[in-house]
Amino acid sequence: MKYLMGIDNGGTFSKAAIFDENGTQISVASVPTVTITPKPGYTERDMEELWQVNAQAVRQAIEKSGIDPKEIAGVSFSGHGKGLYMVGYDGKPSYAGIISTDARAWSYVKKWKEDRTAEKVYQKTFQEILACQPVSILAWLKDHESEVLERTQYIFAVKDYVRFRMTGEAFAEYTDFSGGNLVNLTTHAYDKELLEYFGLGEVYEKLPPLKYAAELCGCVTKEAAELTHLCEGTPVAAGMFDVNACGIASGLSDERQMCMVAGTWSINEFIAKEPVLNGTVALNSMFCIPGYYLIEESSPTSAGNMEWFIRNLMQKEKTEAKEQGGSVYDVTNAWVDSIEPQDNQIIFLPFLNGSNEDALAKGTFIGLTAYHNKKHMLRAVYEGIVFSHLTHVKKLLRNREVPESIRLSGGAANSDVWVQIFADALQIPIDVIEDKELGAQGAAISAGIAVGVYADYQEAIGKTVHITKTIQPRPAYREIYEQKYQTYRRVIEGLSGVWECFEN
Repeated sequence: MKYLMGIDNGGTFSKAAIFDENGTQISVASVPTVTITPKPGYTERDMEELWQVNAQAVRQAIEKSGIDPKEIAGVSFSGHGKGLYMVGYDGKPSYAGIISTDARAWSYVKKWKEDRTAEKVYQKTFQEILACQPVSILAWLKDHESEVLERTQYIFAVKDYVRFRMTGEAFAEYTDFSGGNLVNLTTHAYDKELLEYFGLGEVYEKLPPLKYAAELCGCVTKEAAELTHLCEGTPVAAGMFDVNACGIASGLSDERQMCMVAGTWSINEFIAKEPVLNGTVALNSMFCIPGYYLIEESSPTSAGNMEWFIRNLMQKEKTEAKEQGGSVYDVTNAWVDSIEPQDNQIIFLPFLNGSNEDALAKGTFIGLTAYHNKKHMLRAVYEGIVFSHLTHVKKLLRNREVPESIRLSGGAANSDVWVQIFADALQIPIDVIEDKELGAQGAAISAGIAVGVYADYQEAIGKTVHITKTIQPRPAYREIYEQKYQTYRRVIEGLSGVWECFEN
């Protein structure tokens, strides 16, 4: 039996997991990463601390597994897309790591739309410009802290930085960079003219060579081996954007399927042989399976909103549940299940970490009265997150047939109550993928292909992906949720133009 390790860096945790070649998760270790918020709209992390946290997660996963590290055939990575991680000519971080929820560059996106730069960019990248993409943040840095760019040698996505620390070799990877307005999607290469549209021509020399997800990018160095307890010389593959990783680990391998990930981000996706060029979807990028494009609608509007609710409004219930040997999620599910959707008219906009409507939009409860309590509010949180996914899915379905089912992963997939709301609101069956670290598994699959454990992605998916249940939509709830969704849309439209009042 051969073993593979996947290392996944999301918005709040760094995780390392070991899988056997049949996709069984042998062990997992999760270590929180500290988010630094020096100003409203800024989300950063200490890059040296990030590397140490990754090394800690790897050590713990190896220790938990009881496996000799010599049996780990390959290692690879997944990580949040967008954001920015830079290394200087001295080999050290040249700035703090910037996470994908950062919104400091929102005015650049607005300016590029107004001066029609966005139209020129779209002709090369087939995607909208987001405030959290590298190009936006780089433009902000050029104007506000130009010395940072001067001392920067390499521009990375989060997984590329961690891989650089593990191997000492600098590479970028297609799934991440093609989703960040850094790659010409026609030529599949860097494009200096594209960068000059953003006023970033000098950045061209700082972009590392591009690799495909399942290509080797070096081996674990002696220094990294001592810190992680991996064996020196263990092969390391490029890895992929976590949206790709979760898609692969959900079995996304042909054009018939659709996937949703309900984690910190609301991720909604399918793949196609050609990009969607009619402007109805926000992002086209290169998928990890060569020859396919990832057609994606996403925003930081998913289950992370519920974690905020629990952290700030349910500490008492969380403590009590733990004392009784249970989980606060048992409480949240029971609360939500106790209220019928037609009996709760509160609308929640799940924009605490960002929005898929307006870069300045904020999280909002509408319709509260003295009658309502935390249970009603939580029901609205569950539904608001589903409605944000539904907004994305509706855009995707303008470009393809309705699938037989949608595969769901992420934190929300662990709640049958929540999955039922997804099914009822979408009126599409929901397949729940086996509960394991899908981002890490997708990364491990790329490592397995790189070292020959699997011939290709199709073989890997056939061996490793398992659906545990399918939850059917209830037709009786179709009209109820459609009416609530239309109210959700009217609230968003009614608040258009208000959000700038909340900016400092």
